[in-house]
Amino acid sequence: MNNEYSNIRIFATLILAMCLRIAPLPDSLAVLNPDWVLLVLIYWSMAIPERVGISYAWGFGILTDVLMGRLFGQYALAYSLIIYLVLCFHRQLRQFPLAQQSVFVFGCLLISQLLLFWFENLKAPAQLHSSFWLPVLSGTVSWFIVYHVMRIIRRW
Repeated sequence: MNNEYSNIRIFATLILAMCLRIAPLPDSLAVLNPDWVLLVLIYWSMAIPERVGISYAWGFGILTDVLMGRLFGQYALAYSLIIYLVLCFHRQLRQFPLAQQSVFVFGCLLISQLLLFWFENLKAPAQLHSSFWLPVLSGTVSWFIVYHVMRIIRRW
């Protein structure tokens, strides 16, 4: 695969994930919107760990901070930590069946959500609502779609 074209694919998929992250949805569906950027970063760091790593996670985390209007660096830190975990276990993850990978992705999304909640709680006391868990669950279910679409894009 040509490096220039593969870099364009990586950036294009991450930009598309950022667009999906801020897509205007009705209130009933907005709470289900998973962290598409993190899902795409997990896929790329699992598929080509030598190219997509913590620097990508940090950079796109900073962009997501700006995009979401959150405390500067919280998404960057959360994404970097999750991608570090993925890089530590990428050889095992590639051998797992998709259902087992989705359990790992569930854990990653949960850790990310808990970190983001912790950061929000540092700013001001926050309440943990039931809607807090919905992006984690929808992201886990979306992993099957993300995996297959990204695999098609990677092999194209």
